[in-house]
Amino acid sequence: MNNSQQRILLLRVETYFTGEQMGSPPNVEGIDLGDQYELAQCDLSPYICLAIDGIADQEHLYKEKAIIESFLNLGKIVVFCGNLFRPWLPGGRSFVPRAIVDHRDYAVGNPDPAHPIFQGVRSEDMTYNKGVAGFFARGHHPLPPSATPLLTLPGGEPITYIDRQSTSGTIVVHAGNNLFGYWSEANSSGRIGPQLMQWVQEEYRRLQEGRERV
Repeated sequence: MNNSQQRILLLRVETYFTGEQMGSPPNVEGIDLGDQYELAQCDLSPYICLAIDGIADQEHLYKEKAIIESFLNLGKIVVFCGNLFRPWLPGGRSFVPRAIVDHRDYAVGNPDPAHPIFQGVRSEDMTYNKGVAGFFARGHHPLPPSATPLLTLPGGEPITYIDRQSTSGTIVVHAGNNLFGYWSEANSSGRIGPQLMQWVQEEYRRLQEGRERV
């Protein structure tokens, strides 16, 4: 597969509520938009990654879960950002909301600050948006066996994790808005989108070559 084919398909449900307010990524090279309801008819061969955000119709995804699992078993990547409530994603378990006493319960921990997706991103910039906590994540998904947590809540609950065991591909799950949407230069959280794009490219190369991944 040549460089022109190293693309990401973002599955969308076109409603009034999609777009900027859902953490939609900007118009950047490498991300194509696709209608979720046309997944069964879509040629996925040019894509190395499916990105699915929290506005997705999970009842429909459950009906098409075999397509998603087959895509992963080709040594490809799925990035889901949202709250799981249907078993359409291999290894995925239902979202657990965080019990809140005060804003510090939403504090984002980064146990591996050198990880390429979140390198150089300050925890405070993920925790707070214009001084308000809770926009980044308000709960977690229990880890599948052997999954690796990347970001956590104060009790160690995984906000974001990588699962390389449930399929022959790689699954990233984030219990919040679309990570590909973090591009703003206002603070360090704007590094997440570009770094995730780069990590997807490298992860795919490692998957195809059978190399150790990070």
